[in-house]
Amino acid sequence: MASSAAAVAPIESNGAKRYAETPLRKDEQSRGSYRFKNKRMKNGHAVGSDILKTNGSNEEVLLHDVNALLKGLDLASDGQEQALPERLSEIEVEIKEISSTGDGLGFMKDSASKQVYVVPFTAPGDSVTAKVFKHLPKERYSMADFVKVNAPSSHRYESLVKCPYFASCSGCQFQMLPYDYQLAHKKTIVEKAYKNFSNLPPELIPAIGDTIGSPLQYGYRTKLTPHFDGPPDSRRSDGRNGIKRSFKEVPPIGFMKKGTRITIDIEDCPIGTDAVRKGNARERKRVADTISKFGKGATLLLRENTERIPKAEFDAAEVEREVPDAVIEDRGEHIHLKTCVTDQNAKSTEYIDDFQFVNPAGSFFQNNNSILPKFTQYIREHILPSSSSSTQPKTKHLIDAYSGSGLFTITLSSLFKTSLGIDISPASITSANNNAALNNLPPERAKFIAADAAALFASITTPAEETVVMIDPPRKGCDESFLRQLVRYGPARIVYVSCNVHTQARDVGVLVGGMKGVDGGKGDGVGCYTIESLVGFDFFPQTGHVEGVAVLRRKTSELDRKNGDGESAKSAQT
Repeated sequence: MASSAAAVAPIESNGAKRYAETPLRKDEQSRGSYRFKNKRMKNGHAVGSDILKTNGSNEEVLLHDVNALLKGLDLASDGQEQALPERLSEIEVEIKEISSTGDGLGFMKDSASKQVYVVPFTAPGDSVTAKVFKHLPKERYSMADFVKVNAPSSHRYESLVKCPYFASCSGCQFQMLPYDYQLAHKKTIVEKAYKNFSNLPPELIPAIGDTIGSPLQYGYRTKLTPHFDGPPDSRRSDGRNGIKRSFKEVPPIGFMKKGTRITIDIEDCPIGTDAVRKGNARERKRVADTISKFGKGATLLLRENTERIPKAEFDAAEVEREVPDAVIEDRGEHIHLKTCVTDQNAKSTEYIDDFQFVNPAGSFFQNNNSILPKFTQYIREHILPSSSSSTQPKTKHLIDAYSGSGLFTITLSSLFKTSLGIDISPASITSANNNAALNNLPPERAKFIAADAAALFASITTPAEETVVMIDPPRKGCDESFLRQLVRYGPARIVYVSCNVHTQARDVGVLVGGMKGVDGGKGDGVGCYTIESLVGFDFFPQTGHVEGVAVLRRKTSELDRKNGDGESAKSAQT
């Protein structure tokens, strides 16, 4: 791959250009009020809460990293504040580190300015040309586009890049980095999350485990959702004004260009599974052949489906005739027949070891099947106390909050006398009950009820000292009401899984440090839990995302004496 962020050439199909070109950066229109912000996190649980102090947004995370970089470097300065470069000007930036957002942080070469430049697709030690598009003088950083590498870092290996859209598409950030380097960086993301967002003193945070890698670094995503925008002249008011627009050419179909709202035409995505990539080619052709029927933009669903066939019953010739674009995988006694589902309301099937899960294709389910056996096994090994250290009653019951379609309730059910999954979505509960039946689990072993997690403990009857609570909330984490209930209920153990380690750190900090006005059995505002282990899982190789797993145990009298009476944690919260 060339060390440039120039737009990828338009896709050619059957000798003729069929897709509109993605604009080159020099031809892009103004980004308007674009801000580096995860809008889903804008109104998170910290809004209006005296307990939850952060939403774990990209802006908050980035600002912590910028401030730490400025504090840690002794930058030469003549005492005069230097003028910032003009918007859209190109500057040379020397990259110092990668932030927890996945972007490089650096300083303008041969400048005494302490303004930090945030440049994607870069590695520590790179010297790059970057185009500035947004200054935030108060926060002491500026947003910039990556243009090219002038002097590569020793960490950068262009030969590792497998996608022609890399350094333009917003999907991946790390394809130029060796995988062991990616895993080491993701360990620092977890470490910094707990340092910056848990509000706990260092002695209450154990050493973070090495990030557990994905068996597949490419070809792992079982779901992709490329999209295309409406006709260039379309307006939001068209529908209510009875105006119908039409496409004059096939629009770009794919994902956003990094730092913009412009859609790049993506012919193929190498992090998708083989079945999903075949589905992408098929759907792109369908849209191109029927574009006259579309009056507005659309999002395409590409979801892998697996059919498990006993090898003795498998007929390769029949499959070739009936399902010519299927992907065939030999799994010992079985053949896995992989296809791509594109109907939101159709069903898709996945296997995790011998567990079967059938869900609506458009619903949420973990998107990296290759790591799920390792992931669920890790939780099986850590969800119960070790026999050598436990002095509490035997843990017999599981409560799976935010249970979805039953991933944890079902895969952990053999460890418990009763397992109860709770979710706010009735549709998820329907899927979970069906999945329990598919896996031959009776209701007493895997029961599911629909209830808001913020009010779920009213229906819990199992003794807290014999119960473990599994938590897997959305990116914004748990709300204050749920955490208050959880502390008052006081289960023996808590396992917290999160796709946002920053809101996870915030919530774990509350459980360990205590909540003002809440007595969990050890006094008002006193923390009731100890962190037993923290580790990251790499569900999304080549990207800046990391999944966190935190295991907590309730303090016993013996553990209180070993770890303090909670006052140090309490003081950290006040």
